[in-house]
Amino acid sequence: MRLKVLAARMSIGAAWLVLVGTGPLRAEPVFDSLAGAWSGIGTMKPSDGPREKVRCKVAYNVTRPGRSLTLDLRCASDAYKMVLSANIEQSGTELSGNWFESEYRQGGKVYGTNKDGLIEARIEGNTVAALVTIQTRSNRQSFLMEAPGSWMAEVAIELNKDAK
Repeated sequence: MRLKVLAARMSIGAAWLVLVGTGPLRAEPVFDSLAGAWSGIGTMKPSDGPREKVRCKVAYNVTRPGRSLTLDLRCASDAYKMVLSANIEQSGTELSGNWFESEYRQGGKVYGTNKDGLIEARIEGNTVAALVTIQTRSNRQSFLMEAPGSWMAEVAIELNKDAK
């Protein structure tokens, strides 16, 4: 009987250590460093056309510090235009939300993770599925969306945070 009680206490203690160990080491809200306007250049590759250089602007609005974010991405080249918006919620490192691209009238769900300045997400809609990677380091950010076979097969941009 004593052995069972000891084993139960050890299990509870181990579970507590796992929970404490997986919590954030710092209290800094994870979305706050994204807030503001970003701009840069890159390329867009539609599924049925050549790769084109683009200029892009992204606005991140933190609606609940560290927990909710809206994103408005606008990219344009001589031949293409993309206007993407998203609403994203974060719980721990998990992301979820929705997105809509107004030029091609596509929308759907977003889900993924946000860890140490690296967002890895999957966006899905009725006719599109894409992987999005956003890496942020200080005032620089890389944005990569890969959607082979979709209307826009790839968007790759390098962004700098705009001065206030």
